[in-house]
Amino acid sequence: MNKGTLGKANLDVSSLCFGTGTNGWGGRSNQTDLGLNELADLLAYAYDKGVTFWDSADQYGSHPHVAKACKIVGRDNVTITSKTTSRDYEGAKADIDRFLTELQTDCVDIILMHCLSSDDWPTKCRGAMDALSEAKETGKIRAHGVSCHDYGAFLEASRSDWVEVVLARINYGGHNMDGTPEEIIWVLEEMDDNGIGVYGMKVVGAGKLDHDVRNAIHYVLDLPAIDSITLGMTSKQQVDENVGWVEEHAGVLA
Repeated sequence: MNKGTLGKANLDVSSLCFGTGTNGWGGRSNQTDLGLNELADLLAYAYDKGVTFWDSADQYGSHPHVAKACKIVGRDNVTITSKTTSRDYEGAKADIDRFLTELQTDCVDIILMHCLSSDDWPTKCRGAMDALSEAKETGKIRAHGVSCHDYGAFLEASRSDWVEVVLARINYGGHNMDGTPEEIIWVLEEMDDNGIGVYGMKVVGAGKLDHDVRNAIHYVLDLPAIDSITLGMTSKQQVDENVGWVEEHAGVLA
């Protein structure tokens, strides 16, 4: 599995990230529905295949599963993302401390402001941004950034000096995205020019490209601004197949 770094955040990540949030919100997801031990074991299985980047979130309810998996593989061997929906200082600060407890770690590698949906987030979310900046200064997190569900919010992220990492919706079919592939790719290139680390989600269009997973994966990995892709997996077969497509892409490039 190829390894890279997330932009100016300079965090080591595998080309494939294990997503724990398929159909996730309200404290559950398809992955957490597997159960604590089952998902932890699947994360460890993926780790053995080279997947050392794991994406979690408060809304997915996946912190305990990731924490248990870290006890299997070693916390220092994986890069972990979580996400907060708090938009004010006190809420975000409390979330960060709770995430550290739930993940059973002294530092979360990346925390994103989750699901931004308007272009005025740099003003409305200033309190949360300050809490995340403070957490980085004190060593509780290593990088901060955003995930967006709106083109205006996404465009603002490309212009922000505060943003270090972006989780971006991108696939060749334009499904469940913030704009057309052409519009999104233009912004991704701006992010890349500004040193922002980007990893892609909705790579198979929330299931709409399940008939063409190989080409969907290769399409996103072909984009120079993309440092990694996150895919939600619920079985060893899915891990094996996705790892195979990612490794095939690396072989083609080599």
